[in-house]
Amino acid sequence: MNRPLSMTSFGRGDASHGTTTWTVEVRSVNHRYCDISCKIPRRYAPLEERIRREVAGRYSRGHIDVVLSYVTGGADSVRISVDLGLAQRYQQSLCELSEALDLTPPADLAMVAAFKDVVTVTEAEEDLDAVWPHIQAALAGALDNGMAMRAREGAALKEDLLGRLAALAATADIIEKQAPELVRKKEAALKERLDNLLKGVDIDPARLAQEVAVMADKADVTEELVRLRSHCRQFAHFLELDEPVGRRLDFLMQEFLREINTTASKINDAGVAHLAVELKNEVEKMREQVQNLE
Repeated sequence: MNRPLSMTSFGRGDASHGTTTWTVEVRSVNHRYCDISCKIPRRYAPLEERIRREVAGRYSRGHIDVVLSYVTGGADSVRISVDLGLAQRYQQSLCELSEALDLTPPADLAMVAAFKDVVTVTEAEEDLDAVWPHIQAALAGALDNGMAMRAREGAALKEDLLGRLAALAATADIIEKQAPELVRKKEAALKERLDNLLKGVDIDPARLAQEVAVMADKADVTEELVRLRSHCRQFAHFLELDEPVGRRLDFLMQEFLREINTTASKINDAGVAHLAVELKNEVEKMREQVQNLE
């Protein structure tokens, strides 16, 4: 199985036996948990739990709609019964009504048959254990087709995410290269402000150096960038795992934003703020894609 898998898919499967053909359609979209919804003809309702188990074996997350339908051409698939006593009572009542109101002609056969419960059509009972292998085959076909679509979608999402991850890392490199120069500019600006404010006042060089060091430490984003790169490596690693990783990737999206916001607030520079906005936009696009991964 090629992973990661998308949670968006559609699959259809058919199976026939005798005069009956069963069709199963499976649709899935993203969802936090594994939520299976089945639409099954009443005659096959006892098989719903078996269908759910089959579907749950293929999906760990997602909202999955399963629709089972069938077409049969056999005359023995339905039973027609006539309530003759009820028909006679209807006929007698209509004749009495005709005489009382002087209406002619009396009710015909079609009118009597149209009354409720005179003629009833019911589906013949089936051996569900005998029918199940055919429904199971149709379901397996639908799940296989859906899985193929999930794999294709997952491969496309993986390629897109890796491209965005590379762009994220490249922007982080730009910030890292600019950070030392930005700190030096802040130091120079601080000294200039102090010179203007404290003209003629002797300043302890050691004290000034201490304040500059504190400011430089507060503006140091090395730790944030190291964590950001670590998250990028983890993200790429998760994409290669042969297991559902959507939730872990979604968690990393939050960590990406945390480090980006901290970096922007520490440096407090217009250029870095612009790069941080680009990073956050990229992360938001990645988050949208990750939401569709199982």
